[in-house]
Amino acid sequence: MVIIGDYTAMVGDPSEKNTTRPRLTHNEVMEHAKTYQEQFLKILDKKKTQMRFNGEWFGKMTFAEIMELASKFTVARMLERDDFAKRYAGNLPISIHEFFYPLMQGYDSVAIKADVELGATEQKFNLVIGRSIQKEFNMEPQVILTLPVLEGLDGKQRMSKSLGNYIGIDEPPKEIYGKTMSIPDDCIYRYFELVTDVDGKELKNIHQQLHDEKINPRDIKKYLGRTLVRMYHGTDAALTAEKEFENIFVKKNLPDEIPEFKVNQTEIRIDDLIVNSKTAESKGQARRLVEGGGVSIDGNKISDPFYMVAVTDGMILKVGKRKFVKLLR
Repeated sequence: MVIIGDYTAMVGDPSEKNTTRPRLTHNEVMEHAKTYQEQFLKILDKKKTQMRFNGEWFGKMTFAEIMELASKFTVARMLERDDFAKRYAGNLPISIHEFFYPLMQGYDSVAIKADVELGATEQKFNLVIGRSIQKEFNMEPQVILTLPVLEGLDGKQRMSKSLGNYIGIDEPPKEIYGKTMSIPDDCIYRYFELVTDVDGKELKNIHQQLHDEKINPRDIKKYLGRTLVRMYHGTDAALTAEKEFENIFVKKNLPDEIPEFKVNQTEIRIDDLIVNSKTAESKGQARRLVEGGGVSIDGNKISDPFYMVAVTDGMILKVGKRKFVKLLR
């Protein structure tokens, strides 16, 4: 069973946070959750998987029931949690509602009568609270299983969409492959171990290859990229993504297929062009890309975020490392 925490998300997980997280509305949470079920089913068997939103029970609780839940734990116990303890010791604010996150996650286990709960190592405190709250409700405490947290593309901080250092399993093949090729070499084995379906024998072989000075780690990283794309998009897509990556970044050629965008004016400011062609989500992001040297037209880098582009038919706009658009008049 998968629990989608639409109500806990409104509180925000305080794990590893040194400030209070901004609260989200339920509408914002549900907007973010639109693709969750689709993503889960890329990994889990649909016939064997049940998905529930925890708003199913939290949305029906009375204030008296909420106070009853809050009485199950003490402030002293909450301050045993590392991130809360550090903030308290550093005189940094902790909002009362943040204490509800572990309580709510713990109560999820009561609501579904969980026997086993799976979570990341950083969630251990919350998972243990689930066991404690189950005891308070006269239930057999669940078994908890923890898994390591995966480093993001920077190889330092945990993978997170909010940090922009993530690979999304629902991203296009070329994005998954290209991002994989950007991870540090010392993360290659952990990615194989934590997020691929290669077996133990193959893992041992990969480990040996990574310690063989005659083998270029880049070749193993290419295998990792193919593996990740194959898992979510199939073998053909993996081979195509690799071919396109080699074509663009090794041979310095253009992709075989480039989306087209019709411009209905002879001149357009570069940040407007980037946003209108959907190669960035906002003008602010577009300007940062330009200032960071990530935008070019026909191979010529643009450095002025207010540069006026004289549009000609067939010119190529490149944004970031992997986004290309052919401009049409």
